[in-house]
Amino acid sequence: MRSRTTLTRRGVFSGTGLIVTGLTATLLALVFPIWSYADRSGTGPAVLDAQTVSTRFGPLSALDREFVTKVRLAGLWELPAGQQAQEKGTTQAVRTAGQHLVDGHVFLDDRVRDVASRLGLELPGEPNEQQQAWLGTLDAAQGTTYDREFANILRLAHGKVFGVVAQVRASTRNSLVRQLADDANATVLDHIKVLEATGYVDFDQLARDMAAASAPPITNSPAPPGPTGNPRPALPVAPSPSQTYSLPPAATGPPPRKDS
Repeated sequence: MRSRTTLTRRGVFSGTGLIVTGLTATLLALVFPIWSYADRSGTGPAVLDAQTVSTRFGPLSALDREFVTKVRLAGLWELPAGQQAQEKGTTQAVRTAGQHLVDGHVFLDDRVRDVASRLGLELPGEPNEQQQAWLGTLDAAQGTTYDREFANILRLAHGKVFGVVAQVRASTRNSLVRQLADDANATVLDHIKVLEATGYVDFDQLARDMAAASAPPITNSPAPPGPTGNPRPALPVAPSPSQTYSLPPAATGPPPRKDS
């Protein structure tokens, strides 16, 4: 009897032990992912903190520095592209779009150089390889082929950067970068509209190109703030005047294409 009672008690204790062990394992399985995630150095907040530096205008993130670089790069190739369109465009709409590019990037380049100077950031001095290739394509094109290449290349480039501007404007904690994003947003949207007003934008191809390039090309963001050799004196940041450009009338677009 004692032997059977002992075995029964051992069985109960053994079963209870298995249940406790199972519950403990389940609890650990639930808790461990939470603990491990909070302690991971590769999480978004951890990366943000690691790549952010303090400035008197607010924290400056890696995305902020990347954005400043992109604004400068855009002006380095879109301004000469706009000047060229004023000379080579075969319609008034294309020449008007070129004038908008020139006006917009003269304004933005002044702004971005001022912001970079105040934040101690170095800026690129020439377009990147992709932008140089786009300029080469435009140099080689003539006539209506030029008009079409100009409208579609520039519209694609502006569409890519438009999303970056929105992301920076929504997330930046730096007051200078926020103001620059406001100026860039107004300028880029104006350029998108005036390029579309040429009548040459192929929206089907544009959608395919945008889908193929789900993220803008990455450039090397400038280093955190430090001594800079930029001799340009800092200018006070004041609210920028709103960009008010009138779009060309539809009649100035390309002639309708004849079906063959």
